[in-house]
Amino acid sequence: TWNFITEPTTYDHGTHQFPFSYLLPGHLPATTNCSLAKIDYALQVKAVTALADAITHEHPLRVQRAVQPPPEKQSLRIFPPTNLTVNVIHTPVIHPIGTFLVQFRMNGVVEKQKTTLTRWRVKKLDWRIDEHSQNVSPACPKHWNKVGGEGKGQQHEEMRNIGSDSIKQGWKTDFDAIGGGQIELEFPASIRPGVNPVCDVDSPTGLVVWHLLIVEIIVSEELVKNSGHGHSVPTGAARVLRTQFKVVVTERGGLGISWDQEQPPMYEDVPHSPPGYMTDYAEELPTPPDFDLDPLGTRQ
Repeated sequence: TWNFITEPTTYDHGTHQFPFSYLLPGHLPATTNCSLAKIDYALQVKAVTALADAITHEHPLRVQRAVQPPPEKQSLRIFPPTNLTVNVIHTPVIHPIGTFLVQFRMNGVVEKQKTTLTRWRVKKLDWRIDEHSQNVSPACPKHWNKVGGEGKGQQHEEMRNIGSDSIKQGWKTDFDAIGGGQIELEFPASIRPGVNPVCDVDSPTGLVVWHLLIVEIIVSEELVKNSGHGHSVPTGAARVLRTQFKVVVTERGGLGISWDQEQPPMYEDVPHSPPGYMTDYAEELPTPPDFDLDPLGTRQ
């Protein structure tokens, strides 16, 4: 709260400025508008006239959070009882606009038997980004007993899909690679335009929003002779390899610096410029002595 006028003041008709500065703490949740709850910020102004009439004005403020992108994250998933392992590399921070790359490498796709080889072949890959919202609605005093007492509330949850795609080709299969063969694929993923995603929020009021990247790989089993030559015979067996990764949705950071790490000067901390001259100090300086010197060129 700022008090700009503490005594009766008269102003002419026109525009008047009341400069001030305030640094929002970094732990505050960003402006959020989802189906379960809303978080808004506003600058409220109130003035009282000489006739005791109150004049109010409210200016909305949009608070956004920008997380600097960390290094890419590498995850390993194991799918027993098979020997299949999936190594996934992806960025843990994504943005509402733009694409990001996901790399995966599957190992252990070949199992040697006595007379045959069992191979796993990728048929399709599906990915999607799910947005999860959770909010706690506090109960009124009349219904405290129904939700467990004072301070408790009813929890609401919602999940929606904000991006998805199916990939049926484009991977590289190498059954002769060391370590039981491998399959490699790199695909772009993004949030679907027009869905208005909600950035990640963890508010002390009970509103929590988080996102998951879910990847499902459909593989089929086939048999081939131990020599590796000849036609492969499908066995009819298939598996769905499902894995998920937590991703943070945030606005782009731009070229600015984090104010939590390097706080800019506040308006009231900036001195007036140009600085005043110290006239009193100049009058106290001693006067240099006079020397009786001959003019140049007169001394032989």
